[in-house]
Amino acid sequence: MRAPIRIMGLDPGLSAMGWGVIEVSGSRLAHVAHGVIATRPAAGLGVRLMQIHAALAQVIVSHAPAAIAVEQAFVAKDPSAALKIGHARAVALLAAAQAGLEIAEYAPNHIKKCVVGAGHAGKEQVQFMVKRLLPACGVAQADAADALAAAIAHAHSAPARAVRIVG
Repeated sequence: MRAPIRIMGLDPGLSAMGWGVIEVSGSRLAHVAHGVIATRPAAGLGVRLMQIHAALAQVIVSHAPAAIAVEQAFVAKDPSAALKIGHARAVALLAAAQAGLEIAEYAPNHIKKCVVGAGHAGKEQVQFMVKRLLPACGVAQADAADALAAAIAHAHSAPARAVRIVG
């Protein structure tokens, strides 16, 4: 039996960045931790990005994931909001790269399809399924549930990413 693998999921945001860590052992998923890194707009963009980076670096050190799954930015009607999310995503990718983690990025629809079975599921459906798949998590925040969903999607995508060379 192989050792469990820890995966961190991130739901990037400038005001609230959700994070969640799971452990994968074969097909078994286990909740490790989750939370939300919150920043205040009054702090200014540079300070907020620095706060996100410092907090993420601490979470990475505390929970020692082997990989990180980051939700890709979704651009709908507000380019300004997409740009802010892009800044937060960049800081998250930087923190992960500095820690030497495997980095995977997934479209929001892919994450929802992996967790709920439908790519256009609502936040409530994602949160419900995260609680079903990780009964011990007790997640109440949508941002943290989305982060755990990203980690679950990465775990479910592992067989497709594995490359096997047959002798």
